[in-house]
Amino acid sequence: MRKFIVAFLILFVVVSFGQNNTSNDLKGKVNAYVSNLEGIYVINLKTEQTVFTNEVGDFEIKASAGDTLVFSGLQFKRKEVVLCPEDFEGKVLNVHLVAVVHELNEVLVRNYNNINAVSLRIVSPNIRTYTPAERKYATAASYKMNPLGLDPVLNLISGRTAMLKKEIAVEKKESYMALLEKMFGKEHFINTLHLPVDYINGFKFYVVDNQKFTKILDTKNKTSIEFLLGELAVKYKEIIAVENK
Repeated sequence: MRKFIVAFLILFVVVSFGQNNTSNDLKGKVNAYVSNLEGIYVINLKTEQTVFTNEVGDFEIKASAGDTLVFSGLQFKRKEVVLCPEDFEGKVLNVHLVAVVHELNEVLVRNYNNINAVSLRIVSPNIRTYTPAERKYATAASYKMNPLGLDPVLNLISGRTAMLKKEIAVEKKESYMALLEKMFGKEHFINTLHLPVDYINGFKFYVVDNQKFTKILDTKNKTSIEFLLGELAVKYKEIIAVENK
């Protein structure tokens, strides 16, 4: 029992020390075999700060050793990088992303709404489905999924459970971002909403962070979505005007 208490105190001190690390300005560069690297967003899961890469892939974000950076873009495979002290010793952190290539021949799409895993009795209709991030969070936080271990307690103490919870939110925002870009092309943001080209990506992240908008986005009612998108564009342009004074 005494050994367990000592181990617990050591773990608590290590975690507390790690959480008190001061953030530094980390300069990085995203590399990929594509010509335009603008608009890839970089998220610090610990601080929830988000920045975007420029056209050549450069970015700068506040971070410290132990933080996890998420790199995501519609045309790239999602990547997570856990920072170590050595990443702050060089001038630039280089991150390579893999482009997603979709090559399809002629495809005939038929809608079979009545055929799914439930109708085929592969799974029970009462079983909840999880996204990858939700499954990792459920495993880390639930005693039911770890009935014989101390993982949930250690994950709670170390902050991993909170980090996984943030990852779920990031994953949800990514899905909203993909849906938004599928429904509205770049021309809509320029010609209809009259947004400056350099602020389009920032506006997209601004709207998917709005709970009222994401609720309407879930309905996929394009008329309602387009109306609220116009209202938010007016507010966003007001914010831009204030910042540029």
